[in-house]
Amino acid sequence: MLKKIATLALAVFSLLGMDLYSAQTSGSTDQPSTTKITRKASAHRRTRTKRRARAQAKTTQVASAQTTRLRRRRARRRFWNPWRITSFADPGADDNPAGDDPLIRQAAIDALGRWNGSMVVVDPNNGRILSMVNQRLAMTSGFTPCSTFKPVVALAALKEGIITPGTKLYVGGRLRLGVTDALAHSNNTFFHKLGEMLGFQRLAFYAHQFGLGEKAGYDIPGESPGHFPSEPPKEGGVGYLAYYGQDMQVTTLQAAAIISAIANGGTLYQLQYPRTPQEVAEFKPIVRRRLTGLEPYLPEVREGLAAAVLYGTARLAYDPQMQIYGKTGTCSEDGARLGWFVSYGMDQRTQYVVVVLLRGGRMMFGPHAAEIAGKFYHGLLEKEGSATQASQAVASPTSSARMP
Repeated sequence: MLKKIATLALAVFSLLGMDLYSAQTSGSTDQPSTTKITRKASAHRRTRTKRRARAQAKTTQVASAQTTRLRRRRARRRFWNPWRITSFADPGADDNPAGDDPLIRQAAIDALGRWNGSMVVVDPNNGRILSMVNQRLAMTSGFTPCSTFKPVVALAALKEGIITPGTKLYVGGRLRLGVTDALAHSNNTFFHKLGEMLGFQRLAFYAHQFGLGEKAGYDIPGESPGHFPSEPPKEGGVGYLAYYGQDMQVTTLQAAAIISAIANGGTLYQLQYPRTPQEVAEFKPIVRRRLTGLEPYLPEVREGLAAAVLYGTARLAYDPQMQIYGKTGTCSEDGARLGWFVSYGMDQRTQYVVVVLLRGGRMMFGPHAAEIAGKFYHGLLEKEGSATQASQAVASPTSSARMP
């Protein structure tokens, strides 16, 4: 019995000794385990910091590359320009103003300012050129007429019975237009369809009736005859010719002769440019031809030209003191943009045909030419009013002295 108790006690003490050793052992290894965890945490932090630094460096690199590309694009935009002709000049610098009406010429020069362009002013009832600013550009070169050819196309289509004043053609989307709104908004689809329906031969006939391909002036040195093609353009065909004037070359004098015929009821005059007081005193109109058969359709075209100024592409030409009719044109050729405005204005006293042609960069377009013509009409009215008041004051000095 005693032996069993002793054996049991020995076993208990043995177990207690093992637990104590184990406790001592575990206590001795507690510090090294904590250090290892701390080192692992530090390593993880360093890894995260490096990853963040690499990501930030990559983001900075991408942003820097994007900035460089943007700067290069801006530099290309700044230094690469498709327009090789300057928009600015002194348009009247090389002119010989002999024979010009001084009030009209000054109004034209004031309106053109420093823009590279030409302005021709004509009396539509006799064909006399009253002023021509930038004579070289006006006479010696022909240019694509752009949309200013559309009134001729409209007259041809009305005369041939292809359309009536009430006809509306589908031009895209849900829109149908008649000839008045098509002229007002210069709708290309409408006139492309008219050109195709007319065909080249009929369209060429009416173009020649209005004098295209011929000199518009009578004995004007250096005048160009322009050009009208003998066949439809290879690019775009007769439709492109009708709405754009493709392959045509038109001078400002020819444009003035055409709009004069529309203004005066169908008489195409030879434009004359009297240069001396004697030539002015002996001036007599020269009729080139009467556009017989077109008279009944002229009011429809005039309505479209008036609408262009009231609510269409030529709104910038509007002047409440004068009824203005006009057609804009915008296109490009030979490294230059062209801005046309062919017009006539009338008040209670007189009529003027005004043709503006701008040539240069991006800002040269039809509405800008219309704005310049509007400035001319307004400025001319003011100058004529001032001249009238001055002449009245000279004629009656007593009444002018009594005025407050």
